[in-house]
Amino acid sequence: MAPDPEEGGETVQEEATSPAEVEVQADPAPGEKVVELASEGESLKPGGGSTPAVGADSSSHEGLSLNYEEARALLGRLEFQKGNVEVALRVFDGIDLQAAIQQFQPSLSDKTPSKKGRTKSELPSSVPQNNPASLVLEAIYLKSLSLQKLGKSTEAANQCQSVLDSVESMFQNGTPDIEPKLQETVNKSVELLPEAWKYAGSYQEALASYRRALLSPWNLDDECRSRIQKRFVAFLLYSNVDWNPPSMAQQIEGSFVPKNNVEEAILLLMILLRNWYQGKTHWDPSVMEHLTYALSLCRELLILAKQLEEVLPGIYPRTERWSTLALCYYAAGHKDDALNFLRKSLNKLENPNDTLALSLAAKISSKECHLASEGVEYARRVIALAESQHLKSVGLHLLGRCLGKKSKVVSSDYQRSLLQTETLKSLTESFALNRYNADLIFDMGVEYAEQRNMNSALRCAKEFIEATGGSVSKGWRLLALVLSAQQRFSEAEVAIDAALDETAKWDQGPLLRVKAKLKVAQSSPMEAVEAYRALLSLVQAQKNTSKPTKDLEVIDGSVSEFEIWQGLANLYSSLSYWRDAEICLQKARALKSYSATTLHAEGYMHQARKHTKDALAAYVNAFSTELEHVASKVAIGALLAKQGPRFLPAARCFLSDALRVEPTNRMAWLYLGKVHRSDGRITDAADCFQAAVMLEESDPVECFNSLS
Repeated sequence: MAPDPEEGGETVQEEATSPAEVEVQADPAPGEKVVELASEGESLKPGGGSTPAVGADSSSHEGLSLNYEEARALLGRLEFQKGNVEVALRVFDGIDLQAAIQQFQPSLSDKTPSKKGRTKSELPSSVPQNNPASLVLEAIYLKSLSLQKLGKSTEAANQCQSVLDSVESMFQNGTPDIEPKLQETVNKSVELLPEAWKYAGSYQEALASYRRALLSPWNLDDECRSRIQKRFVAFLLYSNVDWNPPSMAQQIEGSFVPKNNVEEAILLLMILLRNWYQGKTHWDPSVMEHLTYALSLCRELLILAKQLEEVLPGIYPRTERWSTLALCYYAAGHKDDALNFLRKSLNKLENPNDTLALSLAAKISSKECHLASEGVEYARRVIALAESQHLKSVGLHLLGRCLGKKSKVVSSDYQRSLLQTETLKSLTESFALNRYNADLIFDMGVEYAEQRNMNSALRCAKEFIEATGGSVSKGWRLLALVLSAQQRFSEAEVAIDAALDETAKWDQGPLLRVKAKLKVAQSSPMEAVEAYRALLSLVQAQKNTSKPTKDLEVIDGSVSEFEIWQGLANLYSSLSYWRDAEICLQKARALKSYSATTLHAEGYMHQARKHTKDALAAYVNAFSTELEHVASKVAIGALLAKQGPRFLPAARCFLSDALRVEPTNRMAWLYLGKVHRSDGRITDAADCFQAAVMLEESDPVECFNSLS
C-alpha cells in the first residue's frame, strides 16, 4: 500500500510473510534506506531492529537495507506469490520505474561484490541475490503478469514493453555479463510481450514483438528462444493476420527474406529442426506437425519428405514414417517411390493390415496396367479387412479399377472378357453400397464406354455432371466423347462449349483438345487449327506464370505443348500441308527427342508421298522406341500386307499384336480382314470387317483411355 505524503511521518505497516517482515516509512528522500530485511532466523521490530531467533547463530545474520522502490517490489512479489493479484497490483502501482532505473543505472553493469565484501554464494538463502535494478524490473514484469491475469492485456503489454525498453540500452554495445536473476526477468518479459499483444487483439504489435524477441540480442537461452519460435509459428500459420515483411533495419544483407507468413513460419521451423539436430533443444512433435501443414500449403511435399527422412530413428515408428513418406511422394507425383514405401509398410512382418496404406497402394496400382495384378491383391485385402460399408465400397471400387486395367494386358480374348465382366460386377457392388460417390459413377461410365455400351455410358456421364454440378471438366469430356462415339458431333461440341463456360481457364486444356478433334471429325480443319492455337496459347501462358511446371505435369489429363504440336502436325499432314506439318514436327522433336508418335507422324508423311521404304523405317523406329505403340504396329502391318503374299504372316502378326493391346482399334480389324482375304480365309475376313464396321459406328474422336 503506497504511503500518503500528506499524513506526516506516520509509518504504514504492511504484512509480510516469512522469511521476513518489512516496514515502510512514508515519503522517503531519494536513495534513503527505509527498510531493512532480516535474514532467516531473525524477526524485524519497528524501527528496523532485529532479534535473533532461538537457536540461530547471531554471527551469521546481518540485515540488508532496501529503499522505497525495492520495498514495494518485494512486498508486491510476496503478495503475487500468495495469489493476491489485485493487492500485488496496488503495491506495484507505487513504483516509479523511470526514477528507479535512473537511480540504479550504474548498478546494471556493476559486477563487483557487495559493499560488505560477501559473494552471492555467501549470502543467506533468504536474502534476495540480485541488485536493486533486478528487483524493480522483476516487479514491473510481475505487474504486467498481474494485469494479464486480470484481463487488462493492453496495459500489461505496455508495462512489459517498459521493462524491455529499460534494459535494451545494456545490449546496444554487445551482450553484457548480467546476473542470472536479471536475465531471467528479461527472458520472461520477452516471452510475455507478444502474448499480451495477442490477447489485446493488437496483432501487428504482436508480430513486431515476436520479431524483436528473436532478432534483438537478448541473450536468450536455447529453450526460451525455441518456445518463442514455436508460438510465433503458430501465430503466423493460424491467426489469419495481415502479414507484412520485416523492416529493412532487421534484414541482414544476403539473408533470405520471406515473402509471406507461411514462408516465415517454414523458415522458423527449419531453424527449430536444425537446433534439434544439433542437440540444442528437445524434440517436439508439434514442430513436424506445423511443418507438414505449412509445406502442404505451399505444395512442397518433396521438401517435407526430405525432412521426414532426416528425422533420427526412434522418433517415429517406421511404418508410420513409411506411410507418411508415401503420401508425400504420391501427392508430389512420384508414384513409384510412394508405392515402394507402401510395399515396405505392408510387408507381412510390419503392418500388413493397414487399410489406409492398402487403399493407397491399390489406387496407385490402378493407374498402370503393369501394376494392375498387384493392385487387385491390395484391393481384395481392403475388402477382407473392411469393417464398414463405406470401406468395403472403397475396396470394391479400387478392385474394379484394377481389374479394368488388368483386362487391357491379358493375352486372350476369353480372359479379357472374364475380367471385363468382373470389373463391372465390382463397380456395381460398390455403387450399391454407396450411391453418392461421383468418382465411382464416372469410372462406371468409362468402363461402359470402353466396352461400347454407349447408352449406359451416357447415363453415367449425365449422372456425374448432375452430382458435381457441372464443375468437373472430365464429366463433360466423357459426355462429349460418348456423343462423338454415337456420331452426334454437333451435340458433343455443345457439351464442350458448355464445359468451357463452367470451367476455370487453367483447366480448359483437355476440353480444347477434344474440341479440335471434333472439328476435324466434322471436316472443319481450319476451325480445328484455331482450336489448337487457342490451346497452345493457354499452355504457353501456364508456362509463363509463377505456377511450377511440375504441378502442371502432375494433373491427370493435362495437355502438354508436345501433344499440341503433334496434333497440328497430324492435322496438316491430313491436309497435305507438308511444310507446315514438318515445322510442327520440328517443334515437337525439340520438346521430346525420341517419341513414337513423332516417328509415326514422319512415317505417315513418307507414306503419303509414296516413299514406302522411308515410311516403313520410320514406323519400325517408332515401334522400337515404344513396343506397345498400337498405331505403329497397325501401320507396319498395313504396309507389309501390300508387299505380297510372303509378307502376309508378318503383317498378320503385327495386326494381331495391336489388337491384343487395343481390342477396339477399328483400323487394326480392317487391315487384318484384308490380310485374311488375301490369304484366302474369307470367313475370318468377314468377321474382321464386321468388327471394323461396328467399331467405326462407336468410335470416339479421342480414346476413352485418356479419361482414366
